[in-house]
Order: sequence, then structure tokens, then C-alpha cells
Amino acid sequence: MLSKLVITAAILGAGTAALAHDLSNVAKTVPLQDGTSVYIFQDGKMAMQDKFGRSVSMTEGQTMVTRDGQLIRMAGNETARLDCIRRMEIGGA
Repeated sequence: MLSKLVITAAILGAGTAALAHDLSNVAKTVPLQDGTSVYIFQDGKMAMQDKFGRSVSMTEGQTMVTRDGQLIRMAGNETARLDCIRRMEIGGA
């Protein structure tokens, strides 16, 4: 019984470590004209956050305008990745 518990704990621990993300994976955060922000990860994929701090789904290739007027094309749609980072920041699991 104890060995089953230890094995289960090890499996759950490995899964949690594999899903763990932190802000060190974020290469850049770009504020947009409409008050939203785009997070650009080190692998080049992106996630969008609305002005209330919620992850927003975006279409790949959609064009966005930064506060300084530059255009950015959305690459990827990493909403789950951003949600995980946000939860870890506020102390959630």
C-alpha cells in the first residue's frame, strides 16, 4: 500500500514539474494600443492578456498594433501557458 502511494506521488510530482512555467520563459512583454499585452516567449510563441489580466485567445497571424505604432503578427496561441504563469504568480496551483 505504501509503495503504491509513493509511486502515485512520484508520478504526480513529475507531471507537475513538467507543466511548471515561470516568467523566465517570457522574453518580452509588449503593451498594445487597446490596453492589452502580448507576452513573447523565448521560443517565439506568443500569448495575449487583456487589460483585466485574463488570457485571451488569438488567431495565428492576426496583426496587432503596439503602443508605439509598430505592427506585430501573432505567432502561436499560448493561452494555457500564460494562465499557468499567472496562477503561479498569485500563489495558485
